[in-house]
Amino acid sequence: MTGARYDLAIAGSGSAAFAAAIEARRRGNSVVLVEQGVVGGTCVNTGCVPSKSLLAAAQAHHHAITGHFPGVVTSAQPIDVAALGRGKDELVDELRAAKYLRLADLYDFSIRTGRARFVEGPRLEVDGAPLDAAHFVIATGAVAWIPPIEGLADVEYLTSSTAMALERVPESVLVIGANAVGLELGQLLARLGARVTIVEARERIAPFDEPEVAETLTAVLSDEGIAIRTDVVVRRVSRTGSGVAVTLVTSSDTELVEVAAVLVAAGRRPATEALGLEAVGVEVGDRGQVVVDDELRTTNPRIFAAGDVTGAPQYVYVAARHGAVAAANALAGEHRTVDYATLPAVTFTSPAIASVGLTEAAARGRGLAVEARTLSLASVPRAIVNRDVRGLVKIVAERESGRVLGVHVLADQAGEVVAGAVHAMDAGRTVTDLAEAWTPYLTMAEALKLTAQSFTRDVSTLSCCAT
Repeated sequence: MTGARYDLAIAGSGSAAFAAAIEARRRGNSVVLVEQGVVGGTCVNTGCVPSKSLLAAAQAHHHAITGHFPGVVTSAQPIDVAALGRGKDELVDELRAAKYLRLADLYDFSIRTGRARFVEGPRLEVDGAPLDAAHFVIATGAVAWIPPIEGLADVEYLTSSTAMALERVPESVLVIGANAVGLELGQLLARLGARVTIVEARERIAPFDEPEVAETLTAVLSDEGIAIRTDVVVRRVSRTGSGVAVTLVTSSDTELVEVAAVLVAAGRRPATEALGLEAVGVEVGDRGQVVVDDELRTTNPRIFAAGDVTGAPQYVYVAARHGAVAAANALAGEHRTVDYATLPAVTFTSPAIASVGLTEAAARGRGLAVEARTLSLASVPRAIVNRDVRGLVKIVAERESGRVLGVHVLADQAGEVVAGAVHAMDAGRTVTDLAEAWTPYLTMAEALKLTAQSFTRDVSTLSCCAT
């Protein structure tokens, strides 16, 4: 057999790849990763870490210029975008070293640089050099999907990755897409000084969240000067002398908008091109995803896949879980699976969206008899003392049993609130359980308890901490 032999060879070096490698090394197996670019994948390099770093900085600046506490006078200097970018890059370098490169040394596995391609065997070729292993994991992630809009290829549009590297903020930006990435980056660019328009083909922003969440967040973003356009299709784009002309089509009209830049945030697709999967009998779905079974095995029994490349929910924590499961199943035949029933999701706008479980519409779509309650943050003491009641909590529950089916939050610290809901749902708790649970006063987590109480009483008539 030609070339080095490993127990496990992994294509990619992001969260899924590293989780698979660590799991394999914990079991005493030999591992090699293959990476054609920068080690660490999307999250640390161009996704979660840099975007949340910039969002936090932009929020700090926003709070400084919109102080709303009596007696507290705030002000802020103009943002030095180049310096902000350098700080972000330093943070990315630190986390890449701490959470990726150093771990390769700690767990003693190899990272080979080059382009991986499967050939008959199955085996990998790395820039043409053979690499043999008993099992393989495909963990190549996803890339920005660019919709087939006329003229788009002829303009220098931004994506979620390239927007992280801007050294100056465009005067005006049109964002295509109003899901998590479009909303986060649209608000970020607006707070950095751009005039932002967000366009969405569906009838509302955050189209997969509860309509109450979308309605409230639309009002928040509009108050910050962001133009929200829904039920709008981008027909074509073209260069102008100073930027980009965008043709928008609604059900009744066609409109030409000129902006300095266009940001495409229309989703991400699995990165499977050029992997040579057809040579080893690995089936690929209609969106480019590697088709896997419940144990993350592909249609080739020696090849598994993990993370975004499988078409699973695109969260770094899903990728990490996948990586560990894929390695355990490939190397030890453990038949582990991944349960998404209480998978949380967070969109890091301000206020943030966080959710777990079913929406009310999804629950009814499954034929379930449900009850739902929505509570404004105007009824939540923590939000009141923070002087920011923009937001809400919604609980969806099974009507007969009261079992919680879904929790949806729009609030600062929404992710922390929904983390409690994840544990409650994992334990099969009911709204009565949540209503009676110990909850510290003047925390945002109390919003969960209050919403649960609202199933049986008017919480506006309760004294502080009353149960």
